[in-house]
Amino acid sequence: MRGVVGRDRKTRSAGSWFQRSVLVSLAVLLPLGLSLAGPIGPASAAFNPDGLDFWVDSEMGPIKSRVFRAADGNTQRVVYALDGMRARNDLNGWEIDTEVTRELTRWNINVVMPVGGPSSFYADWNAPSDFFGASTGSASSASASGSALTGSSGWGETLGKVNTYKWETFLTENLRWALRDRLGFNPNRNGVFGLSMGGSAALALAAYHPDQFSFAGSFSGYLNISAPGMREAMRVAMLSAGGYNIDAMAPPWGSQWLRMDPFVFAPQLKANNTRLWIAAGSGFPSEGDVQSVLDVVQGVPLETLALVNTRAFQVRMMSLGATNVTYSFPPVGLHNWRNWEAEVYRMLPDLSANIG
Repeated sequence: MRGVVGRDRKTRSAGSWFQRSVLVSLAVLLPLGLSLAGPIGPASAAFNPDGLDFWVDSEMGPIKSRVFRAADGNTQRVVYALDGMRARNDLNGWEIDTEVTRELTRWNINVVMPVGGPSSFYADWNAPSDFFGASTGSASSASASGSALTGSSGWGETLGKVNTYKWETFLTENLRWALRDRLGFNPNRNGVFGLSMGGSAALALAAYHPDQFSFAGSFSGYLNISAPGMREAMRVAMLSAGGYNIDAMAPPWGSQWLRMDPFVFAPQLKANNTRLWIAAGSGFPSEGDVQSVLDVVQGVPLETLALVNTRAFQVRMMSLGATNVTYSFPPVGLHNWRNWEAEVYRMLPDLSANIG
């Protein structure tokens, strides 16, 4: 009887923790939905001349990625770095705001940085983003030529609006095989990591394409998007980050929406035995994090929300008995590039040991 009571207490404790996590999610998200769309803080790095512009045709038109070659010239060890919701159409945020490419290449890892896809969650959408049948992008500014995607034509800003986002297909078919055929890159046992939007996307890519991705990392990811309030908060965020309509991505509570939720597809990550690195900061600023009041007003609650989502995912994986995960919860860290760059350095040995 004592054992049963103990189990009941543990069950109630886990349930109450999850209920509290949902309430915290709602309390943080709803007032700050507009800020969910991207990281806080100014850019601190810049264009890296070591990178190669790598253009690949897709259903969306030509898409640019930036490729950084491993220091030893190998083609077997490859990692994809995914951006956040405010992804720009000229360079990936990991290049603009961090120096991780230089460290990754020193570890003899080839780095692939897809460019663009704001608010996309790197998913295959149902339809172009529009509102009540009205397009949110101008077809007149679009061009199908690769040279037009430099950022001056406006074509990048219309992707997913005059056509349909097909980012999962691009990453797992178009780009994957182009890297193999043109650069000789190994198309199997790659790594993938991302921040915020890119964190949940990295886990989805690994769950559904285990032959391609043997390692996935999520930093400050929203890993429980079916929790109450999350969809509407994401709706507001996607409007802010480019004017995208979440209903064009996936219908509410349908199979496609659930397919995108790491909390839901967690059993596949366990079954695939994908090596995972799951991280979120505490929401407490580290030295140098606070340059303005905005850094605290936005960076603290956003990271707190990511932490709640990530902890919920941790409980889910633990309930499944998963042993293929490393969790990283540093005592400091806001929703910013400083936090995510530091996490890449912590993750590097594990990434290096589980790809290629």
